[in-house]
Amino acid sequence: MKKIDWYILKKLLVTFVFVVGLLVLIICVIDFTEKNDEFIKNEVSAKLIRGYYLRFIPYMASLLTPITVFIATVLVTAKMAAKTEIIAILAAGISFKRMMFPYLTAAMIIGIASFYLNSYVIPDANKFRIDFELKYLEDPFYNTDKHIHFKVSPEGYVYLYRYDNRRNIGTTVTLERVEGTKLTEKITARQLVWVDSTARWKLKNWQRRSILNHMEILDDGKEIDTLLNLRPVDFGNKDRHWETMTMNELSDYIKLQKLRGADDVPLYEIEQDIRFMQPFTVIILMAIGVIVSARKSRRGTAFQIALGFLIAFMFIITFTLAKSIAEAGSMNTVLAIWIPNIIFSAVSLLLYKTVPQ
Repeated sequence: MKKIDWYILKKLLVTFVFVVGLLVLIICVIDFTEKNDEFIKNEVSAKLIRGYYLRFIPYMASLLTPITVFIATVLVTAKMAAKTEIIAILAAGISFKRMMFPYLTAAMIIGIASFYLNSYVIPDANKFRIDFELKYLEDPFYNTDKHIHFKVSPEGYVYLYRYDNRRNIGTTVTLERVEGTKLTEKITARQLVWVDSTARWKLKNWQRRSILNHMEILDDGKEIDTLLNLRPVDFGNKDRHWETMTMNELSDYIKLQKLRGADDVPLYEIEQDIRFMQPFTVIILMAIGVIVSARKSRRGTAFQIALGFLIAFMFIITFTLAKSIAEAGSMNTVLAIWIPNIIFSAVSLLLYKTVPQ
């Protein structure tokens, strides 16, 4: 890398950190102001509040990364253009394509760091953050679902009429074992109770019907332990549950939910797709930021910055719509989530043809 590359790279990274820090600081102040009454009401200690915001800050920084990269790029490039530094670089025989090298290097550094943090660091921090919000800032969760179905193994199925997450008790329970197309065992019970000491479920007032070689065996009892691929957490509050999972945990959970035949799999697949998409979003938005702000405008730097914010706003709208389409299930989740990147990649190529080479 040449001196000019280091010069641009340093300005980009410093400006990016400054913009992220400034926006996150403003958001934290506003957030604390809104939540302070709840903190006082629930007598939350200063230590817990501090711990919460230490985890809230990286979450918000990650959420804002694509947009702050774009804003930082526009700020740096527009300022360089205003000082005729871009013209000097091009006049020195450096092509516009070559000038973009430090920008793409910075985008790759930020994108890779963002992917690692989103996949392995921030999810662990989110466990505390979301638990804190559910405990102190939101109403207590009560499972109100009825007629709950789970596939707990390739051949095992569980049905519950209702589950009480406060007492960890399910009512009107049916366990079935189906081999191929044949029902080989069916257990019905009045209650399914979780026992912490054994980490197992206990069936109460149960009856079992086993079918072996065209013969039926019936038995019953008051209580019996059973081992199921099911935990009380599976009946808990799933709000933003995907945000608390590392990439490995997310992949394992998607496989488990597919085995169970659960209908919430797309939400977790969307989260996985977004984590893979974001590094590429950083590169695309940085490229657009360079292109729209590299010209020295008679309208001044303020116009270029305003144009940059307009494009960033358009990207947010496109991403929000694409995510809604993916959640609605009206399109393949991977394709839907990548729509903003596809559209803005095309925009960047069109804009690239307008810049001086």
